[in-house]
Amino acid sequence: MDLSEYINSIRNKRIAVIGIGVSNTPLIRLLLSCGCDVTACDRRELNELGMEALDLIGKGAKLKLGEKYLDKLDHDIIFRTPGLMPFDEHLVRAAEKGSVITSEMEVFFSLCPCRTVAVTGSDGKTTTSTIISELLKKAGYTVHLGGNIGHPLLCDIPQMKKTDIAVLELSSFQLHSMVCKPDVAVITNISPNHLDKHKDYQDYIDAKKSIFARQSAGETLILNADDEHSAYYAQSAKSTVKYFSGKTAVKNGTYYEDGEIFRVHDGEKSSIMHSEDILLPGEHNVLNYLAAFAATDGLVGDAVCREVAAEFAGVEHRLEQVRVLKGVTYINDSIGTSPTRTAAGLRAMKKKPIVIAGGYDKHIPFDGLGDDLCLMAKSVFLTGATADKIEDAIKNSKYYADSNISLTKIDDFTEAVLAAAASAVEGDIVLFSPACAAFDKFKNFAERGRYFKKIITELDE
Repeated sequence: MDLSEYINSIRNKRIAVIGIGVSNTPLIRLLLSCGCDVTACDRRELNELGMEALDLIGKGAKLKLGEKYLDKLDHDIIFRTPGLMPFDEHLVRAAEKGSVITSEMEVFFSLCPCRTVAVTGSDGKTTTSTIISELLKKAGYTVHLGGNIGHPLLCDIPQMKKTDIAVLELSSFQLHSMVCKPDVAVITNISPNHLDKHKDYQDYIDAKKSIFARQSAGETLILNADDEHSAYYAQSAKSTVKYFSGKTAVKNGTYYEDGEIFRVHDGEKSSIMHSEDILLPGEHNVLNYLAAFAATDGLVGDAVCREVAAEFAGVEHRLEQVRVLKGVTYINDSIGTSPTRTAAGLRAMKKKPIVIAGGYDKHIPFDGLGDDLCLMAKSVFLTGATADKIEDAIKNSKYYADSNISLTKIDDFTEAVLAAAASAVEGDIVLFSPACAAFDKFKNFAERGRYFKKIITELDE
């Protein structure tokens, strides 16, 4: 079935699309253009949605807005937004009454005409997905990069060919209860994340299983041999499992030893490159390349791997150098939305940075981050909803007494950034790596990162 056939099959159905955002707005427009009966549901009011909502109304959409936007869901088909979990009581009741609960990404997988590589994990999935895309493009493939990385791909299906490859970054929100069968699935690592949305940590861990649950022996699953959760995933995988590791040799996959990166097939290893030739700094990026090299094995040769690693400058908002002003280097790591991501950023710094952290509370622990900041930060400026929790983690760290680290809490984000900048002297690094999501004050991490860059670029020379 192609996209037009799918839309024809639902044309006479009553359709609800939950969330007028990045992933679902193109879907709403597509359905409306094909004459479908669409109700667009969103927690925000009309004045908050602005011209976008008025445009949808003009195209024939019915809007259901405000606090009660999920009440009385009884549509034939309901497309959920990734942030609304399938176990939400409104969706459960709708399903019990016969509604089909799906998502833009789930439908994409059912209709995609080309090979797919899907990447998930707690950390590194954006960078790993992008590296995979860059490798495949350099090798001559037409690549479609999307999913959680920001670009929905369902509407692009008519332009896709069988010889193309779609690379998808998938979050636990998207994967939860989702039906998909990628040709190659990658799980970068697992650590506590998004516990404000999931029932518990185990629910978060199990949500990731959807990325490989329907794979068979003809598909491939790439796992992190250094991650304690990989054995749990491997035992239920029916696909061919390969590993990547920064600590030990693997039988099939990729690994890193004494500064050299190897590919391995049935125990026979061959060197791809030296890690020092990777342009992106930090050991976490070596792991990202190990995962990407394993995922593209058989599609991308060693020479292309070396070329991309030497040229790829990184993803926006991931350890992105904004500017150097009066000898102070400003780095935007807004995509660092978990403690482990921020810790990886800290380890990538050449000296102890001045850190700006804090944001939306996902109900995850900061104990380990408290230790990392005491050991690897010069000073910390805390802002947002988690400022108190991170402060407590730092002060409760066993390394706090000997760290000489200074702590400053400023609720206003702009003032916190300006204060951190004012404290810097020549030779310092100011690292914005919040360890938290952005939803307390921003729409998403990208909006937050752009605002941080705006503040920094407007500082007086």
